[in-house]
Amino acid sequence: MDTTTTTTHTEQTQELVQPPPPTPPPAFTELSEVASIGSNGSILFATDDWFAPAEWMLKDTEPVFLADRYTAYGKWMDGWETRRKRTPGHDWCLVELGAPTQIAGVMIDTAFFTGNYVPRVSIQAGTLDATMKRMLQTSIPRVTDEGGNIGTGRTTEELGMVELIGTDQWDVLVPRTELQAGYEPTRRHYFTVAKGKQSLIVNHLRVNMFPDGGIARLRVYGTVRLNLRESLSVRQPFDMIAMLNGGRCTGFSNAHYGHPRNLIKPSTAVNMGDGWETARRLDRPPVLQIDDAGILQVPGCEWAIFQLGGAPEGGWIERICIDTKHFKGNFPDNVQVEYAWKGEPNSWMLLMEKKKLGPDRVHEFEGDELLLPQAKPASLVRITIAPDGGLSRVRVFGTVAVAK
Repeated sequence: MDTTTTTTHTEQTQELVQPPPPTPPPAFTELSEVASIGSNGSILFATDDWFAPAEWMLKDTEPVFLADRYTAYGKWMDGWETRRKRTPGHDWCLVELGAPTQIAGVMIDTAFFTGNYVPRVSIQAGTLDATMKRMLQTSIPRVTDEGGNIGTGRTTEELGMVELIGTDQWDVLVPRTELQAGYEPTRRHYFTVAKGKQSLIVNHLRVNMFPDGGIARLRVYGTVRLNLRESLSVRQPFDMIAMLNGGRCTGFSNAHYGHPRNLIKPSTAVNMGDGWETARRLDRPPVLQIDDAGILQVPGCEWAIFQLGGAPEGGWIERICIDTKHFKGNFPDNVQVEYAWKGEPNSWMLLMEKKKLGPDRVHEFEGDELLLPQAKPASLVRITIAPDGGLSRVRVFGTVAVAK
């Protein structure tokens, strides 16, 4: 008797049909993100904050939906949502970026705004001078408490005053463009800034809604541009790796649970997801052993490379801080730091030998006993952890090298 199993046409079809692979985000998303609250981004002005204040659009966390949550003003939404406009005009807000930036791209997320998302947006960029910014903050102050601006909108007089600033004349980075509803397949909208506008160095954005609605998240990516030679003495140490000082992540081996660019944010990490965490390496020995210094003997490691901010000549590193805050059962066993000179970016020199790490604490390394002498100014650093795990923040303090 023939015992061969018969495969039906339906079963064959089910085996062949597979969902398409997810589209990777654009390359510009690997640059520094400068609009979120964790990157010191903030809202200077918004025409309307009725259902949800504009500050929530800059939250570091992924948007969520709480079906049964309401406020005194309507449905609670995790983003910026204005009321249904019944007067002439359109809604807009002013965003202050964490630092002066050359913007390469923008992401607008409409997650969970399915029947109330903004149908069209545009984004303009410019820089308010200190006097104009102070006047705006004094005349129409924003409430800094969580959700403090909810249920508010600007008066006709306030709108008229702000319009005199002329932000509607700023350079257009994203022309008026239609958005899609906040369902999972359509929620994220990526916009690459035109090459001719990527050279602009700006501090502020004007986000225009046409005419009203909701945005869950705004992310702005680019390269921070500071002239530290003008603002700092060459003898004054500063955090050379910090994102707000022009540092940026240029490469990494693994970012399974968190991107290494989080390490150079200005804010303290709020949880493990706000740091760099790798997957567990599969080449770990079945039984672990240590050497005389207590360092685990493992074959593999993970690494992340950062370009230092400051002068193009690089800098002299004096102190390194490695923070494992929140990483209590998944901190790395040890860390090593190397540096490279701008003229030899692929020639790595050892700055700090492997040092043991502990859970949930700041580790500081400075002085000749812990840091090796530098042969050349450092333009790049490579942070290597072994065998795997997570770090919260990294600070690299040093002074600008003087050009000869």
